[in-house]
Amino acid sequence: MATQQFSLGLTGGIGSGKTTVANMFAECGALIIDTDQIAHQLTAAGGKAIAPIQQQFGPEVIDEQGALDRKKMRQLVFSTPSAKQQLEAILHPMIRAECEHQALFGVGSYPIFVVPLLVESGDWDKRVSRILVVDCEEETQIARVMQRNGFPREQVEMIIQVQAARDERLGVADDVINSDQDLAQIRQLVNDLHQKYLKLAQAA
Repeated sequence: MATQQFSLGLTGGIGSGKTTVANMFAECGALIIDTDQIAHQLTAAGGKAIAPIQQQFGPEVIDEQGALDRKKMRQLVFSTPSAKQQLEAILHPMIRAECEHQALFGVGSYPIFVVPLLVESGDWDKRVSRILVVDCEEETQIARVMQRNGFPREQVEMIIQVQAARDERLGVADDVINSDQDLAQIRQLVNDLHQKYLKLAQAA
């Protein structure tokens, strides 16, 4: 994808403010392609991933509505490392195909792929032109997720531990937005970066 046109990978840990930043870029006219949303569609009732997931893990990970039971799957992934790899082997090719479809047919000044696990997911750094990391202090992440999801602190800390370390994400970043700043400062950074990305997209 990166060879055909300018594209951006946007990532950050849980509670870092990725969605807020992505929404600001959408307001600027960028095309937002959210891998989490795609994964939710694939694992909703009737989604393309449901049959292979049920075949791999059994009917107990599918809820009464026919969607993936996220709580049971999360517990399985945390307790069985191989389950994570098996789930990714099903989902990642489907997510990739849908990303490419949306990039080809979506409308926007340039595509931004929002990939929470960009660092962990292999070759995204080769598939996008630049990587933007939304960063903040770990305490900020914990407070935000506890408030947003109602998770206990221990659960949030566990999620953070299984994600890439903050230093790893910053190590792959071409650009960084620190979301500990106030929204006006973040919006100004987004506007500045958008102008920069527009020029790169026009030159590509």
